[in-house]
Amino acid sequence: MDGREWLDSYQERLRGIRALATRAERELAGVTGTASSRDGAVTVTVGPAGALQGLVLSEGTEGMTRAQLADTVVSTARRARHDAEQRAEAALVPVLGERSDVMALIRTYGAGER
Repeated sequence: MDGREWLDSYQERLRGIRALATRAERELAGVTGTASSRDGAVTVTVGPAGALQGLVLSEGTEGMTRAQLADTVVSTARRARHDAEQRAEAALVPVLGERSDVMALIRTYGAGER
């Protein structure tokens, strides 16, 4: 392989990486996670960083104490965050690689509060 062929090959690999990164960026921008409590009384939607985006309280919450409701919201939000993390990871694996050090770090960070 001469220098020109090597450069063409390198530029083609860069275009492929750029396309994957653009796709991952688009997918990450739309990542949300949603979970419902086991009894369906609470549904929580969070963004990719775990920020609350939506909270739906059904009539099933009427019989709960404030402490029960708070616990249910927090545990459901935690599950929604886990869902968002899984979706974000699925968007990043094609770019970063399944077994890369960066993916290992992301997985370690995300596993903090399950």
